[in-house]
Amino acid sequence: MLVLAIDTCGSGCAAAVYDGATEALLAGAGETIGRGHAERLMDFIDEALGASGKRLEDIDRIAVTVGPGSFTGIRVGVAAARGLALALGKPAVGVTTLHAIAERARQAEPGRPVLVAIDAKRDEAYVQCFDTLGQPAGPAEVLPIAEARERLRGFDGISCGSGAHLVTTAEASGEADHIDIAIVARLGAAADPASAKPKPIYLRGPDAKPQAGFAVSRASAG
Repeated sequence: MLVLAIDTCGSGCAAAVYDGATEALLAGAGETIGRGHAERLMDFIDEALGASGKRLEDIDRIAVTVGPGSFTGIRVGVAAARGLALALGKPAVGVTTLHAIAERARQAEPGRPVLVAIDAKRDEAYVQCFDTLGQPAGPAEVLPIAEARERLRGFDGISCGSGAHLVTTAEASGEADHIDIAIVARLGAAADPASAKPKPIYLRGPDAKPQAGFAVSRASAG
């Protein structure tokens, strides 16, 4: 099974082609771009396909990160994945950023539970725990830092993510959350299309909201 993996949830924008039969990443492309995911994503997809020697028609499944992360980035990636899946007549699956970060940490230290905390700003963190097999041990949540600290007190395992130092005794790494596109592809290959739908996980609303009281009344036709 050939998987096209897409990530646009953060400052990075990436695509990769993964062979599920051999568990090999055939090719990947991407950059840390900050903004402009919609303008660059298809270029990275084309680059990854070209480097892998595959055509879009060869792809059997689309895997896409679904958040939490950048509100706009999530929408760009999910829309692209759904559109490609519809055009190809192939399934699309969603992979959470929390799961991808947890799996990267679990690979480095197998056999231990993992706590992922992403700094969500505004004194909050996106938090989720995973068991020793890498499966979710609870739902993904956005929590006030103080509440997260209290609830996660005594956690005995790997703490990772940009917000780990905010909610546990882990030391601050100073690094932004990195989504490994190869891990997204592998998790996407293992996912069940029936339950892992490419549905955005925002956990909270967008930062930009319409200002109340500034709506312009529509003039009646005279």
